[in-house]
Amino acid sequence: MDQDFASHSHASERAELELVLAALARNPRLASLLSFLAERYFQSRTEEINEYNIATEVFDRSKTSFDASRDSIARVEAYRLRKRLKEYYESEGKTHEIWISLPSGSYIPRFSRRSSSTHTSSAAAPVDDGVEIEDLSYALDEDAEETSDISETGAVESGHTTEHAHRKRTLLVGAAGIVAVLLLSFIAVRFFSPNRPGRVPDANGAHPQNAAQPSSPDAPQVPLRLLAGYDGTPRIDSAGVYWQADRYFHGGGAFRRPDALVEGTSDPMLFERWRTGDFTYDIPLAPGPYELHLYFVATQPSDFKTAFFNVNVNGQPLLRSFNISSDALGANIADERIFKDIYPDKEGFLHLKFFMDRAAPSLNALEILPGLPHRQLPVRLVMQQAAVTDHAGNTWHPDNYFQNGTLSDPPQQISGTPDPGLYAQERFGHFAYSIPVDTRGRYTLILHFAEHYWIPNPADSVGVGSRVFRVYCNGTTLLDNFDILKEAGSLHALTKTFYHLRPSSEGKLDLTFEPIENYATVSAIEVIDESE
Repeated sequence: MDQDFASHSHASERAELELVLAALARNPRLASLLSFLAERYFQSRTEEINEYNIATEVFDRSKTSFDASRDSIARVEAYRLRKRLKEYYESEGKTHEIWISLPSGSYIPRFSRRSSSTHTSSAAAPVDDGVEIEDLSYALDEDAEETSDISETGAVESGHTTEHAHRKRTLLVGAAGIVAVLLLSFIAVRFFSPNRPGRVPDANGAHPQNAAQPSSPDAPQVPLRLLAGYDGTPRIDSAGVYWQADRYFHGGGAFRRPDALVEGTSDPMLFERWRTGDFTYDIPLAPGPYELHLYFVATQPSDFKTAFFNVNVNGQPLLRSFNISSDALGANIADERIFKDIYPDKEGFLHLKFFMDRAAPSLNALEILPGLPHRQLPVRLVMQQAAVTDHAGNTWHPDNYFQNGTLSDPPQQISGTPDPGLYAQERFGHFAYSIPVDTRGRYTLILHFAEHYWIPNPADSVGVGSRVFRVYCNGTTLLDNFDILKEAGSLHALTKTFYHLRPSSEGKLDLTFEPIENYATVSAIEVIDESE
């Protein structure tokens, strides 16, 4: 290679790098990453450009404990840099002589030159404005031949442009023109049609539903369930689903909470650890609506007075001055908040930021489920220790969100229903359920009952009036002087349905089962979002 040409290319690339770094001044993380990658490239040390070195040398991850399978910081930031470079060369850098890109699947930067020559092969470029691009990455390769062209794959090919290649390029240009015309036609119909649906408002920082969103190459499979502060092997909950070790986080510290009984959950393992301090999660997601569940528990009763923190999603408030103890009505009580209409941002990430108000934030677990537009997924609970699948294929989660009461044993055979398994057991006593829901909905509540214990017998006085109780929801009476025997007899399914229930400001349907004569009871609970 001509040494003067290599030096000139090297200097030109460095000059372009300085311009791009100046444009990234407001994003020092991306600027640091690009600077690291470019310097290794200029020094012909590309073998050092790998995920471990990026994480430890650019983003200060521990050199002794960093695990790429659990911490995707390098992939996440490389994806963000790749998108930012593309945006830069689509706008302010469009007329630059040299373009910098980060090819998909690689951490090695590519420097490409604008060229009007029809005798130079076109390599992959950040954008396509009709100007051919000549890859300059061979400029620092001492083994490259002076007459080399760059193939579409980036491999070096000797020779010159043939007539066949010229015809092929002509066909490709023509095909590209046809595609462009079709695309413009589609855009015109899509965006200027009088029947075009309106813009969906942002909800909790959600990306607008109808906006085009990229698919991150690192997007995990959803449902995604993470145990905050946990770094072990996956755990299985009472419903038989897997919870993974913590990942996608930045900042904060991981701690094991003091050994103490956690009330109101069938899965205490969700609350064994937490992440605390100011921290963020940057989770790559495919386009579409999601449902977000956040799990908390307060340890100290004094937290009620002082432990306030904030949570943002994609830069917008999700929880303001949030107090776990107040939300859960006490310490060592499981708390869950649910948010529907959660979307990744325009770069394909869900950004969750937990930061101090009057105290450091904490999180025990988070769950991301495939969502429904504007509707929360149904909540289905069965008062048993194992999940139940009904005849329609719906899974009913083992008993959860309860306080007080006792589960019955053994199971009973119940008639009058296609799903006798839902009614096989009960929670009885004086008890309550605090069922988390999105605060913006109105909900249908279906309570499933069966009389398990009081079975009429001519030899004794068992009969109507043996069990009578009340049911309240957020202070409103749903059932009064309710007698299952009177309405359905014993060992027979009975349902009661209530509509348009409004959640509390804490996002809960608080159900209280209060005895009048003997114990209250319930066998299954179903909550359905009424939103259209």
